[in-house]
Amino acid sequence: MTASVPVVAVDGPSGSGKGTVGQLLATRLGWHFLDSGALYRALALIAGEQGIDTGDADALADLAGRMELHFRLEPGQSARVLLGKRDIGDQLRTETVGEAASRIAALSPVRRALLHKQHALRRPPGLVADGRDMGTVVFPDATLKVYLTASPEVRAERRYKQLKDKGFDVNLAQLLDEIRERDARDAKRAASPLKPAADAYILDTSLLGISEVVDRIEDWLHERSATR
Repeated sequence: MTASVPVVAVDGPSGSGKGTVGQLLATRLGWHFLDSGALYRALALIAGEQGIDTGDADALADLAGRMELHFRLEPGQSARVLLGKRDIGDQLRTETVGEAASRIAALSPVRRALLHKQHALRRPPGLVADGRDMGTVVFPDATLKVYLTASPEVRAERRYKQLKDKGFDVNLAQLLDEIRERDARDAKRAASPLKPAADAYILDTSLLGISEVVDRIEDWLHERSATR
């Protein structure tokens, strides 16, 4: 039953727009939503609160197995990320948590521990999953695979605006440096490196609005569904 549930896998580097695009697409389709990056960020957040080192793969994998994370989509709003009943969405968007999550994501035991949680979200009528390895590793049989990209400068500006709007004190030049460093680390890691799936549609979002990107993906989905 699970394998027959359609999945749209939206991958790409930080700041490419995949999170916002994924939420809007899931809302339009009435499907479930998975922000895989939030899983790693939540794990980094909790590990920090519990004093677990980001290099302790076994302790992190154990924590990942016990973590209960849920996503709640509400029209016109960003997806709520709930750890039990605790809303941790804003806490996950700091650069400190993002950097820790990037280091944690390179650990194979952690990725294996979180894999079944991601698979469990594949429920009817469908799932929109965004991340870095949704189409290559987590859902290799996805109905549609999309890889979003944008220049580092555009992505840094997007993240800067996002964090400023939430009241965080951030520096644009520092964000750009961190994005470039994270891109290099994510692309070179041994476990699930960041790269487009061989059969993914690749879309540069640098000069596109969010609605244009969602429209394009929805058109691709209809085309793929019609040929199945």
